[in-house]
Amino acid sequence: MQGLAVVLFPVLLMLFALAMERVEFRLRRLTVREQEVEEFLDQASQSEVATLASDGFPHALARFNRRRRRSDDGEDDIQARRAS
Repeated sequence: MQGLAVVLFPVLLMLFALAMERVEFRLRRLTVREQEVEEFLDQASQSEVATLASDGFPHALARFNRRRRRSDDGEDDIQARRAS
């Protein structure tokens, strides 16, 4: 019985390490930069903060980025109209 434990323990330890590597890879992919968090907290609207509370940071950050893109596109349109 002890011989079986000696043989199985390294195998189980290696399988556990591989599983944890996969978990770490997924978590690393989901992380956001500190700069993005600071920018979000400084400039987020009330609805984006509500999204953060209900759906989590990835959804709130996506909503924030969509709003920023729309406002950036709007500024480009306004500048183009002024130039012409």
